[in-house]
Amino acid sequence: MAIKPTLTLNLSFSISFFTLISVYSHQSDLDATECAGRWIHIRNLPAQFNLDLLSNCSDFPLYDDFCPFLSNHGLGQKTHNRTHSWYRTDPSMLELIFHRRILDYPCLTSDPAAASAVFLPYYAGIDAIRYLYGPDLNSSFEHGLSLFQFLKSHDSPEIWARNSGHDHFLVMARPAWDFSQPLANDPPIWGTSFLELPEFYNVTALTLESRAWPWQEQAIPYPTSFHPPNPALLESWLRRARQSRRTTLMLFAGGGGVSASPNIRRSIRMECQNSSSANSSADNGGYAKLCEFVDCSNGVCEHDPIRFMKPMLQASFCLQPPGDTPTRRSTFDSIVAGCIPVFFEDQSAKAQYGWHLPENQYGEFSVFIPKEDVVFKGLRILDVLMGISRAEIRRMRERVLESMPRIIYRKHGSSVGLRSKKDAFDVAVEGVLRRIKSRLQEVSAH
Repeated sequence: MAIKPTLTLNLSFSISFFTLISVYSHQSDLDATECAGRWIHIRNLPAQFNLDLLSNCSDFPLYDDFCPFLSNHGLGQKTHNRTHSWYRTDPSMLELIFHRRILDYPCLTSDPAAASAVFLPYYAGIDAIRYLYGPDLNSSFEHGLSLFQFLKSHDSPEIWARNSGHDHFLVMARPAWDFSQPLANDPPIWGTSFLELPEFYNVTALTLESRAWPWQEQAIPYPTSFHPPNPALLESWLRRARQSRRTTLMLFAGGGGVSASPNIRRSIRMECQNSSSANSSADNGGYAKLCEFVDCSNGVCEHDPIRFMKPMLQASFCLQPPGDTPTRRSTFDSIVAGCIPVFFEDQSAKAQYGWHLPENQYGEFSVFIPKEDVVFKGLRILDVLMGISRAEIRRMRERVLESMPRIIYRKHGSSVGLRSKKDAFDVAVEGVLRRIKSRLQEVSAH
């Protein structure tokens, strides 16, 4: 009997991952002094909580087949054969990417009692698919319960009991809202109830987008398609972004805005269409185009960075309006391209990614325009952006590019030289260690 290609892919992926875990897990590259306060223990979860979930990658009719994005440990397939940095990365694979990267972390310990933090390699977002799109829709309140029972009762329960989960953390590669359905909802509506379970209130959850109030949630950057393996490729891309001719004032890459009801995406579309009538370079402040719209409706841009990256390299500003949720992967794509992000509400980034993009620095690398002023008060985005001098634009672009290494996920197994530059993974782990240390001090004081 022939073996399905997806099954072959998942089998080879699992074998290579298990091999890496056995070889690298719980080894440290540094001595005890350098790792003080940085030790991390990886819980040994059964495969049902991570790698076994990948075998169902094509089994959900209402959800896209994610089998192609499992390759290269979650980075996806290369955009073309000759590249060493660009991949067709799906954001929902962040759990795999993080799991693979933590195996390279220099301060792993096999002794949970010596650890400053304990990592749960649970693929929560992938496991959530069966509750969101599959047969377990009406059982969404059960999401996470089997994991909790395993941690509390079956596998060295003293590890969990030591700090009641306060020292544990995990990655959830979806917005927190997808895990925040109230337990009392009957019948269930959208989402699972993982983050509403009292059993997990103490665990630090790294999500693609967080809510404003729960202390344990922290948003970390969406993975882009750029994963350089060495400093030369990173610096080569930075040079290209710095030297790129910016012939377009502003760009919007996305969908939506076609309804008749007032909203920020509709206002952007209308302003972009109207700007095409002004076609002289003098009227445009020296730009060949005032606005470019890259239609990414129906997900056509999600795994094709070439479709939007070239236009972004040619634009000075990239508009980042909220959609179904406040945040967008496009924010991080634009930073990679050196395109200055323009936000329309604080929840789109400023109130989300404080570890990676500190709140007090947003004015240095981004523009904020309240969406209400655009939608209801007639403020033109073009007027605001045309009022920013070329010198200020250059300064802001440089700050964007300076921040870029901190928001990308470099390739696993990258060179020693590149490891000296903190990337999104490094910043996230440092933030987790700080938060857990602070939380444990608070708990011990009461």
